[in-house]
Amino acid sequence: MDYDEQLERALEAKPDIAAKESRFEVPDPKLRTEGNVTVFENFQALLDRLDREDEHVLKFLQDELGTAAQIDERGRARLTGEFNESRVQAVIDEYVDQYVICPECGLPDTHLTHEQGAELLECDACGARSSV
Repeated sequence: MDYDEQLERALEAKPDIAAKESRFEVPDPKLRTEGNVTVFENFQALLDRLDREDEHVLKFLQDELGTAAQIDERGRARLTGEFNESRVQAVIDEYVDQYVICPECGLPDTHLTHEQGAELLECDACGARSSV
């Protein structure tokens, strides 16, 4: 089998990762204020889309917003204080850039791993590994 035949076979066998990128949309935060608490109504939908652990995302939100937060029995995040959607959206965008999108190929087909005390972002699409 010559090079061209091997290349053709490899191209036919490769997964269609470009289609995944075009389908990657992060849901806009739906927030509601209850007294001095902001309820992130669709927090579970965000977790499902990002494919990340709830505590990891919640800790990032807490750190970036400078507040305390918890997840209630319905899977909603309850943030102490009043926050508007644009501020929460900015924090989510920052999380996606840092912990979801591959810095090498730009695709969201990643997962987090821990190795020798370091947190790594591993890309399933291109195989890149980077520390976060």
